[in-house]
Amino acid sequence: MILLASSATEHRGLTMTLFGFFVLATLGITVWAGRQTKDAADFYAGGRGFTGFQNGLAISGDYMSAASFLGIAGAIALSGYDGFLYSIGFLVAWLVALLLVAEPLRNSGRYTMADVLAFRMRQRPVRTAAGVSTIVVSIFYLLAQMVGAGTLVALLLGVSGDAAKRWTIVAVGALMVVYVVIGGMKGTTWVQIVKAVLLIAGTALMTVLVLAKYHFNPSELLGAAADASGKGAAFLEPGLKYGVSNTSKLDFISLGIALVLGTAGLPHILVRFYTVPTAKAARKSVLWAIGIIGGFYLMTLALGFGAAALVGPKAIKAANAAGNTAAPQLAEELGGGAGSTGGAILLAVISAVAFATILAVVAGLTLASSASFAHDLYANVIRRGRATEKEEVLSAKWAAVAIGAVAIVLSLFAGKLNTAALVALAFAVAASANLPTLLYSLFWKRFTTTGAVSSVYAGLISSVVLVVFSPVVSGGKTSLFPDADFHWFPLENPGLVSIPIGFLAGWIATLLSKDRPDPAKYAELEVRSLTGLGAH
Repeated sequence: MILLASSATEHRGLTMTLFGFFVLATLGITVWAGRQTKDAADFYAGGRGFTGFQNGLAISGDYMSAASFLGIAGAIALSGYDGFLYSIGFLVAWLVALLLVAEPLRNSGRYTMADVLAFRMRQRPVRTAAGVSTIVVSIFYLLAQMVGAGTLVALLLGVSGDAAKRWTIVAVGALMVVYVVIGGMKGTTWVQIVKAVLLIAGTALMTVLVLAKYHFNPSELLGAAADASGKGAAFLEPGLKYGVSNTSKLDFISLGIALVLGTAGLPHILVRFYTVPTAKAARKSVLWAIGIIGGFYLMTLALGFGAAALVGPKAIKAANAAGNTAAPQLAEELGGGAGSTGGAILLAVISAVAFATILAVVAGLTLASSASFAHDLYANVIRRGRATEKEEVLSAKWAAVAIGAVAIVLSLFAGKLNTAALVALAFAVAASANLPTLLYSLFWKRFTTTGAVSSVYAGLISSVVLVVFSPVVSGGKTSLFPDADFHWFPLENPGLVSIPIGFLAGWIATLLSKDRPDPAKYAELEVRSLTGLGAH
C-alpha cells in the first residue's frame, strides 16, 4: 500500500510539472505580446497585423474550446451517435459565418459588433443593446470553460471533493483576467495560435493511438464501443438521446438550429475578423478555420468512441456525471493505464493542452466582452464619444476584472452540466439576440433603430428566460439546482423558440416604428461592406 501511494504521488508530481510548464509558457507569451501593445487598435484588434493563416489558427483556437475537446468527447462516449451531432452542428455553422458575416463585418466595423449595428442607427440605444447582449453571451460561454477547468484539474489532482474544483475555477478566472489585462488582443491571439497547434497535435496523437488499438479499422472500434456501452447497436444509431420522446426530438431540432446559426453571432468570434488587415484576409482566415476545425471534429469521433470502448461509460460517469473527463481518462488509458508512467505523461500532456485550451478561450471571451463594455457602453454611451483611447483601454481592463468575477461566481454552481450543452446555450442566445440584428443591419434597407433594439432585447430576454425555466436549471439530476423544480419550458435548448422571436421582433418593430432610415447611410454601409472602401 505504501509503494502504491508513493508511485501515485510520484506520477502526480510528474503530471503537475508538465502541466505547470504549459501554463507558464502561455503566460510568457502573454507578457511578451503585452509589451507590443501600444494603443487601442493593438489592445482591441492586435494592430490588425495578423495574416489569414494566423487568424485562421487563432479562430480555431478560440472555437475549439473545452466544449469541443472535453464536452463532445464525453457526449459521444455516453450517447454515441447523438453525441456526435454537436460536432456536425459546430462545423456546419462556419458556412453561415463565411457566406454572410465575415467579409461585411470586417469592412463595416472597427472593434466590436456594435460598430456595424450602430453605423446607420442612433448610437446610444443600439450600442447599449449590443453591449449588454455581448456580455451576457460571453458569460454563458465562460461558464462552460470554467466548468471544464474545474473537472479537469480535479481529475489531474486525483481529488473528488468540490473544494478543489472551486479553487480551480477561481484560479482560471484570475488567469484569464491576467491574460486580457496584460496581453490584450495580441497576447490572446498568440496564445490561441499556440494552443490550436497543441490541441490538433494532441488530438491527432490520441486518434492514432486509439485506431492502432483496433488495427486502424474504424468498424472494429465502433463495434467495441457499442459492446462496452451496454446499449448495443442502438449506441451507433440516431435516437439514443434525442429520439426517446417527441420533446427530445424537438430538443434536437432546437439544438441544431442554435449551433448552425449561433457561430455567426458569437462576440469573441466576430471580433477576430478585425485582427486582419483586409476583408480578403478575413475570408482566408475563415477558410483556414473550416479546414482545421473540420479535421479536429472528425477526430472527436475516435476520442469519443475510443473512450466508450477503452474506458467505459461507468468509469467516465464515476469521474464526472456529464462525461467531461472522458478525453483525459482515455489519454491515461492509452498511455498504459492508471499508475503507469506512460499514462501519467500522456494524461499530463493532454490535460495541459485542454487547460491551455480553456485559458485561451476564456481570455478571448473576456476580451470580447470587456472591449464591448469599454468601446460601446463606456466610450460611446456613458462618455458620448469624449473618452480618450487611454481611458477606454483602462475601462476595458477593469471590465475584465468585473466580468471575470461574475463568471467565477456563476461557474461555482454549474459543475454538473456538460460543457458542450452549456456552450449550446451560449450559441442559442447569440443566434437569438445578435444574428437577427446583424443580418437585418447589413442586408435590409428599411431596418430601423427601433427594430434593432427590439430584436436584440427580445432575442436576449426570451432565450435567457427560457433557459432559466428549462430542465437545465431545475428539475433534473444534472440540473443547476437538482433539488428544486420550477421549470415549465420542456426543452433544454431554447433556440427553436427564441431565435424566431429575435427575427420577428426586429421585423415587426421596424414595420411599426416611426423611424425614418437614412437611404444614404445604408448605401454607404452597403458599398463599404461589399468593397471595403473606407474600412479601417
